[in-house]
Amino acid sequence: MNTAPAETRQDRFDRGLEVLTRVDGEGGQKVIDSLADISPELGHQVVAWAFGDIYDRPGLAPRDRQLVTLGMLTALGGCEPQLDVHINAALNVGLTPEEIVEALLHSAVYCGMPKALNATFVAKKVFGERGLLPVG
Repeated sequence: MNTAPAETRQDRFDRGLEVLTRVDGEGGQKVIDSLADISPELGHQVVAWAFGDIYDRPGLAPRDRQLVTLGMLTALGGCEPQLDVHINAALNVGLTPEEIVEALLHSAVYCGMPKALNATFVAKKVFGERGLLPVG
């Protein structure tokens, strides 16, 4: 019998915010802040569900989760703002620019050149903003 107190909505949010901050730094908070005046509930769910419940699961390391996320966002297309946040997050959790570029190149086989190109241009922008050397 589980006698642990039930987790509250605030507990989930607090855990998610800690994970979001660790992974995305300021980028994640900017996304949440941008939703405050239009859909604070969506912001809450991004933090509590996506980061508090899903992202923090033990099955994959953060760098592997970011590789999956980059592939999915690239394949979806039209997710350039989210790619910006997650390319930064990928760098934050230890992926190198070369690994990111390789993952985006690999995605071209499965989702097409236009989507891989768009994602790669976002990576180029992020790398430039972070002062990273150009990759080969």
